[in-house]
Amino acid sequence: MGIIIAILLFSFIIIFHELGHFLLAKANGIRVDEFSLGLGPTLIGKKIGGTFFCIKLLPFGGACMMGEDDTDDMSEGSFNSKSVWARISVIAAGPLFNLILAWIFCVILIGAAGYQSTKITEVNDGYSAQEQGLQAGDVIREINGRNVHIWDDVQLYTLTHPDDTPYEVVYERDGEEYTARIEPRQLEGDASPLLGVTGGDFHRPGIFGSMQYGFYRLKYWMNYTADSLRMLVTGKVGLKDMSGPVGIVTVVDDVYESSAPAGIAAVALSLMNFGTFLSANLGVVNLLPIPALDGGRLVFLIIEAVRRKRVSPEKEGMVHFAGFALLMVLMVVVMFNDIMKLF
Repeated sequence: MGIIIAILLFSFIIIFHELGHFLLAKANGIRVDEFSLGLGPTLIGKKIGGTFFCIKLLPFGGACMMGEDDTDDMSEGSFNSKSVWARISVIAAGPLFNLILAWIFCVILIGAAGYQSTKITEVNDGYSAQEQGLQAGDVIREINGRNVHIWDDVQLYTLTHPDDTPYEVVYERDGEEYTARIEPRQLEGDASPLLGVTGGDFHRPGIFGSMQYGFYRLKYWMNYTADSLRMLVTGKVGLKDMSGPVGIVTVVDDVYESSAPAGIAAVALSLMNFGTFLSANLGVVNLLPIPALDGGRLVFLIIEAVRRKRVSPEKEGMVHFAGFALLMVLMVVVMFNDIMKLF
């Protein structure tokens, strides 16, 4: 069951990404030759309105073929015949649609389950927070200059910034803001250093509140992705900690098995929460200036917009090819790690 659900979930997220490219291409009068779900040989397909819609053999991935790599095609309706700003909007639409999808998931999740605020419900004995005068009822607003809106923000920052201590914490009490410098402390029995505060104040907002806190939840997942990438680049985590399609299937299966006893609603919300992570992750990573990804293409388009002259197609093609090759090597390494974790 985990494999089927993982394929459906991942396919939906990929289709939504490609839908962003497709809709903006159509809005800018760009011809779309093929819109596909999956990779490899075509299983079924039909041409509608000049676009060949199809499903391919391998269930992961997808494509919106607009002829963007055919730099010699300047015919009417071709991708490269359009203005640089039109092309930027089309390329950026894919990642942005992933972030929009993640926000929609967040709104639904908060509307159904609520959110945990940054209000402190308990200050534990023996920790720095108690010594610095924090009290139950205080509301944490910032940690080291980063705004926090939900309790997950607090936990994420302390998890991904273990060396940025002591933390400068801005908190609110009776309408006034105060600042404290808190040093995480590991007492006997603790698995890791702790601030010494507990949050557990849940709220279930209305429609507009869910939309607002949906953005805060999306921001959390974007920070989660950015902080994870920073830790990977700085060597605080390694390639063995990364997961690919095999790892995703394993996680989805675990999520399904753990939530199934609680009923279909719990399964749907749990899978939606994981889908939020996947969609936000895909959106953020695709905006990075990495060759062969949407962000890499945006770099060349922005350079073109600034200098008002296209970068040599041959040079751009070489850069994207090199980036694609490195991504394939990375994918093989990650998949190998995923398989080894199964044994």
